[in-house]
Amino acid sequence: MVKKKDVDYKYNLKTYFQLLKNYKYLFIVLLLIILVLEAASFVDKFLFKLIIDDGTEFIKGSLQSSDFIRTLIAVAYVFIAAIFVKFLGKWMQLNLINKLDSGLILDLKKRFFNHIITLSHNFHITHKTGSLISRLIRGGGAVERVTDVILFNIAPLIFQLIISGISLIYFDWVSAVVILLTGILFVFYSLFIQNLQKNSNIKAIEQEDFEKANISDIFTNVDSIKYFGKEEAIKKKFSDITSNTRNAFLNYWGYYRWLDSGQNLMLGIGTFFLVYFPLVKFLNFELSLGTLSFIYAIYGTLVMHLFGFVHSIREYYRSMADFDALFKYGKIENEIKDKSDAKNLEIKEGRVEFRNMSFSYKKRNIFNNFNLVINENEKVALVGHSGSGKTTLIKLLYRFYDVDKGKILIDGKDIKDFKQESLRSELSIVPQECVLFDDTVYNNISFSNPKASRTLVIQAMKFAQLDKIVKIFQKKENTIVGERGVKLSGGEKQRVSIARAILADKKILVLDEATSSLDSETEHEIQKDLHKLMEGRTSIIIAHRLSTIMHADEIVVMDKGKIVQIGKHSDLIKQKGLYKRLWNLQKGGYIK
Repeated sequence: MVKKKDVDYKYNLKTYFQLLKNYKYLFIVLLLIILVLEAASFVDKFLFKLIIDDGTEFIKGSLQSSDFIRTLIAVAYVFIAAIFVKFLGKWMQLNLINKLDSGLILDLKKRFFNHIITLSHNFHITHKTGSLISRLIRGGGAVERVTDVILFNIAPLIFQLIISGISLIYFDWVSAVVILLTGILFVFYSLFIQNLQKNSNIKAIEQEDFEKANISDIFTNVDSIKYFGKEEAIKKKFSDITSNTRNAFLNYWGYYRWLDSGQNLMLGIGTFFLVYFPLVKFLNFELSLGTLSFIYAIYGTLVMHLFGFVHSIREYYRSMADFDALFKYGKIENEIKDKSDAKNLEIKEGRVEFRNMSFSYKKRNIFNNFNLVINENEKVALVGHSGSGKTTLIKLLYRFYDVDKGKILIDGKDIKDFKQESLRSELSIVPQECVLFDDTVYNNISFSNPKASRTLVIQAMKFAQLDKIVKIFQKKENTIVGERGVKLSGGEKQRVSIARAILADKKILVLDEATSSLDSETEHEIQKDLHKLMEGRTSIIIAHRLSTIMHADEIVVMDKGKIVQIGKHSDLIKQKGLYKRLWNLQKGGYIK
């Protein structure tokens, strides 16, 4: 159910004009070109007025043939000049608008992409990827529409009203009043209906975002759908969602019935009076035929601009709703903030300490006065049931979250004193879930160290025993792995992840179930390589398979956010406690 909410027009327009500020001179030039174009279109109508009036005098015999010909020649010269001005002006207008639109779209996408990508881990796990993509792309379209509304509809209408209003008042003030009243009623009625339409527009857009987010989620999990034979259930779910989208848009589009019919009614009444009053004056010889034609030509142009203006208001509200969906992210600040004087971290020793640390997540207390020291070059394994806090500990080390109390120290320095990105760039990890970019094997590995030479990348592949697999691929290491690495097996993806961590070559290494997707033979081979990799590094190993951490310098047994046992494997299996129970349950397998 989409909640009713108001669009923050002030904030959205402020953000738009901040983007436009970078192109203010280009924008001013465009306004001047539009003024010239509108003046040129007015010249056409005035020239035809002269032709009709002089033609009428010529037919009546009160104007000599030579004088009429001179008028026609003069009109032709001015008309040709006006055509040239309009041609050049239109070319320049469209060329400059293209530059302005493309620049604004680029700036908007960069601004919000850069902002969203730096928001906290918590933001990204609580917002659907499909919605983020949809809103970012739609925001680019919205900034183009708002600019076009100003330059193609609002500015031309304002200039046309000024030019036409002055001329109509000069020739026939009654016609000017009729046109003015018609225009005012037309615009206010349109604004009234579209104001009623705002909330339904917002609901339709948010329902569409919800639909896109679910489509993205469904296609991402298509394997699970097929494994469990839930195609029909998913079809039903999508049918319900898309039906809600249809109903939301039907409600939104329903307002156009009242909008279009009311506009036609007002224009019909306005046209009646505009025909009546000038025609009466014409019949009483108070207006010339040319002036009458000029008034109707002006009216026709203004009607066209009014419809354009109303259409632009429709696009404006639509764009504001699109802006609101995207710009609200601009109001979200990163929950994890760097200090104003934060420096770049350089890890030299690799000593990690969790000192008197407390942390709660969504009112759930996970750690309370937690203490743990991992010395330089030490290999420490974290074991325990799921939910014991092992992975959360790593997320806190990476500052995905900040501790409530206490400190996390690296080389005796509080990690909060350093920039987040520099902290994370000094750590290397093989995560439990290896998600790859839809790029080549080579580029996925070099991602951790883009400056690394090809020789180093190939060495990392060999270290992870990935070279044996890659050589059978048609394009070798240039093979595209697919979205999230879907073209590779679980073990192949894990090898890429291991090679990536090897290439990063950092002092602190985190292995989060690094070999969980590998078969026993391959795991045995890679374990030997991982032992080499961990040499000279501080290693934090999360493992459910206890046989993989038997040779750790220290094993930390965790339960409900607390350390319940600590020691070497040979000592722990002799003690009564959780580790021995887990070992007996596994017999070298996995913790259940």
